[in-house]
Amino acid sequence: MLIDAAGEAHHPEEVQFLLPVNPGKVIALALNYADHNAELGFKTPEEPVMFLKPNTSLLPHGGTVEYPRGAQFMHYEVELGIVIGQDARRVKAKDAEDYIGGYTIANDLVVRDYVSNYYRPPMRAKGWDTFGPLGPYLVSADEVPDPYNLGLRAFVNGELRQEGNTRDMILRGPELIEFMSRFMTLQAGDVILTGTPKGVSHVKPGDVMRLEIDGLGALENDVQWESEDAEPLIAQEGQRI
Repeated sequence: MLIDAAGEAHHPEEVQFLLPVNPGKVIALALNYADHNAELGFKTPEEPVMFLKPNTSLLPHGGTVEYPRGAQFMHYEVELGIVIGQDARRVKAKDAEDYIGGYTIANDLVVRDYVSNYYRPPMRAKGWDTFGPLGPYLVSADEVPDPYNLGLRAFVNGELRQEGNTRDMILRGPELIEFMSRFMTLQAGDVILTGTPKGVSHVKPGDVMRLEIDGLGALENDVQWESEDAEPLIAQEGQRI
């Protein structure tokens, strides 16, 4: 049961979830698990590969993801989301845990048709409205004893498709906070998406994705076609897909 601010209990299936946090910005990390890099045929980068996830992409638990008309390769990605607890600027890794407010589950959805290499920020691949499900909860940092030993799982229609562990991250939260806060202020409420392990696969309209991280709950969203009046995507090199 869920307990509201007034102390009343509610069944999780009888409430409408909102986003667990309203971030000023969402900074996502690509290629932060070696097994996923091998899966995609990329080499592990020498420094963090980052991009911004638009706030318009964010979607709460239970919301519907829109599948772009014309897309061929749409993938889920289960990721640990680090929520910044206080403004951070030029923070060293050894002090970075003090700036983490909590953790949540993220689904960094992507239309793989648009990903050619990691030198091009994948805004068109990952920036669609509804392509950033987040939640269902914000779990405070003190309730997560070891954020780098958490199992990650992604199910599609009840079938286990992806499984990994946060201990296999190449760069962990403190290192990322040090790197990012060197050149920009991380503000309270900002979210860092820490990458995904191997095991991505296609989803299509009608599918239901359920993403789990130990101790953080389960983030579930269905997939449906975008509106009929939407024009099909134009693939790279001007070729329709």
